Amino acid sequence: MDYQSLQLNRLAAIATVTLNRSDVRNAFNETTIAEITQVFRELDADTTIRAVVLAASGPAFCAGADLHWMKKMADYSHAENIADAGQLAEMLRTIYTCSKPVVAKVQGDCYAGGMGLVAACDIVVSADGANYCLSEVKLGLIPATISPYVIKAMGESAARRYFITAERFSAAEAHRIGFVHELVSAETLDEKVAEIVKSLVSNSPNAVKQAKRLVQEVANRELTGELIAATVEGIAHIRASEEGREGVRSFLEKRKPGWLL
Repeated sequence: MDYQSLQLNRLAAIATVTLNRSDVRNAFNETTIAEITQVFRELDADTTIRAVVLAASGPAFCAGADLHWMKKMADYSHAENIADAGQLAEMLRTIYTCSKPVVAKVQGDCYAGGMGLVAACDIVVSADGANYCLSEVKLGLIPATISPYVIKAMGESAARRYFITAERFSAAEAHRIGFVHELVSAETLDEKVAEIVKSLVSNSPNAVKQAKRLVQEVANRELTGELIAATVEGIAHIRASEEGREGVRSFLEKRKPGWLL
């Protein structure tokens, strides 16, 4: 399929989705939102893909909402705003729940809704020259739709500060508060992402999928008998799975598992 605002490249088991509106700093509009949602649904269903990289062209990663789109939204009714925000929420949910691990490669500035895109990913690698900002309150708005993902990624304390100050902060600060996992120079960004993706595709595809789901289901839950029982069921189920049995056998037999490319 041809995309208006994205590029999709596949190399072996790795898919790279690149935001491709560098003339507007990769700001998104309704077309971008629809295309990101669609491409992640397709990649989720594609059994040949083992990892996804979310990248961007040009000097900025994503400046948030497109100005022309914002002008249109200014005249929306409440019902139209509900529908519009619902599409953004579905895009973020589709990235977050994708069964494939998603690595954000942040090469430049990441603002407002762009931070939601990044926060919905599993692993974030950032160039050290990138800047971050949750700028919504400067416009009389709040980062409501992206908040579940951003707060999970940076924590409540940091979110309280940056949601209400709209300060721009450095990649080093984003790394310090946990929003960014790896901080590297622009020159080594591709190398670090490739290193992480190599690790991802060397692991059991089913185990990676289930491990990602495990974190989402267990995080912030109270330690109860029900939760413990669910984790017991989880390990029992995967031990009996085809890849679980193959992984243990290959380890004991000192050979590579069958899923290695």
